[in-house]
Amino acid sequence: MTTTTLFTPLQLGALELPNRIIMAPLTRSRASQPGDVPTEMNARYYAQRASAGLIISEATQISRQGQGYAFTPGIYTDAQVQGWRLVTDAVHAAGGRIAMQLWHVGRISHHLLQEGGQPPVAPSAIRSETGESFVVLPEGPKRVPCDMPRALETSEIPGIIADYARAAKNALSAGFDMLELHSANGYLLQQFLSTNTNQRTDQYGGSMENRARIVLEALDAIIAVAGAQRVGVRISPHFNRHDIRDEQTEEIHLYLAEQFSKRGVAYLHIAEPDWAGGPSLSDALRQQLRAAFTGRIIVCGNYTAESGAARIASGLADAVAYGRPFIANPDLVERFRLGAALNKPDPATFYGGGEHGYTDYPALETVA
Repeated sequence: MTTTTLFTPLQLGALELPNRIIMAPLTRSRASQPGDVPTEMNARYYAQRASAGLIISEATQISRQGQGYAFTPGIYTDAQVQGWRLVTDAVHAAGGRIAMQLWHVGRISHHLLQEGGQPPVAPSAIRSETGESFVVLPEGPKRVPCDMPRALETSEIPGIIADYARAAKNALSAGFDMLELHSANGYLLQQFLSTNTNQRTDQYGGSMENRARIVLEALDAIIAVAGAQRVGVRISPHFNRHDIRDEQTEEIHLYLAEQFSKRGVAYLHIAEPDWAGGPSLSDALRQQLRAAFTGRIIVCGNYTAESGAARIASGLADAVAYGRPFIANPDLVERFRLGAALNKPDPATFYGGGEHGYTDYPALETVA
C-alpha cells in the first residue's frame, strides 16, 4: 500500500496543510506550577513536531472547574495566555500550524483540583466508578478515584458557555491558528450526550436534541469568536471508558454531525474507540458520518502510515491523527515519508516529569 495520500496538501477550513498527518491531542502533564502555565520546554516539544500538517494541542482546561489532572495547562489566565504564546511562536517559527483543544472534564475530577475544594460538576450526580484523576498528595503525584460530582444547576450552564467563549478569545490572543471543541472521551460534553450519565429533566436532558444542546451552544460561542472555518470538533462514538454507556451513541453523533455541517465548521475529528478497548467503528457508521458532515474528517486511533493512507484513499477520511507515534518521533512525517523505523514511546514518561521522555526522543539525523 502506498502512503502517497498522506503527503498531499489539504485545505482545512482557513488553513492550507502541507500534508495530512495530524498530531493528535496528547495530555503530557508538564505545565509549570503554580498556575498551570506552559513554558519554553513545552514550546520546544511542540516546535520539534511542527512538520505535522496540523498540531492539535493537548487538551487545555477552559477554567479551574474544568481541570481533572494535575499539571495540565489552562487558557483562562493572562499568564497561561503568555505561556501559550511561547508555544505558538515556536511552532510558527518552525513552519507549523497549531490548534488548541478546549476542554472541560466534568465529573472526571477531584476536589483537590477544584477551587476551594468543591466537588466536580456533571450533568447529573453520578460518580464515575472507574474514572481516575491525577492529583498531588503529600507523598507526591498520584492517580486517585474521581470524586462524586454534583449536578449542574440549569442557571450555571450559561457560565460554562461563557468560559468556552473566553477560552476561545484567549487562544486566539495566544496565537493559535484553529480551535477544537473537545466533545469526546467521556468528559463533560460527552457526559451530557450519553444516556447513562445524563439523567436531567430540564432542557439539557431527556431527548437527543436536549442532550446535545450544550455541545451546540459551546460550539456556537466558539464560532462567534473565531469563525466556523477556524473551528473543529472532536467526537468519540462508542467510547466506553469513564463509564460511558450511551444507548444512542450513533444516533446522537449523526445528529451532531449534521448540526456541525450546518454551521460550516472546518473539520470533524473522530476519536475511534478501539484504542481504548472499545469496538471498531463500522463502515456503515463511517459512511453515515461522511454523508452527514460536509467538511473535512480527521480519524484517530492506532493507525499506521499504511492504514492511515488506506483510510484516506477509501474516501472516508481526509486526514489521520497520530498520538503515541508523535510522542516518540518528533520527525514522524519524515519517517513516514522514508519508510524509516519508528522510535518506541516510553509509557513511564507519558505523564508528568521534565525533558526526559518529552523533548529528548532522537530524530533521524541524530540517530545517523
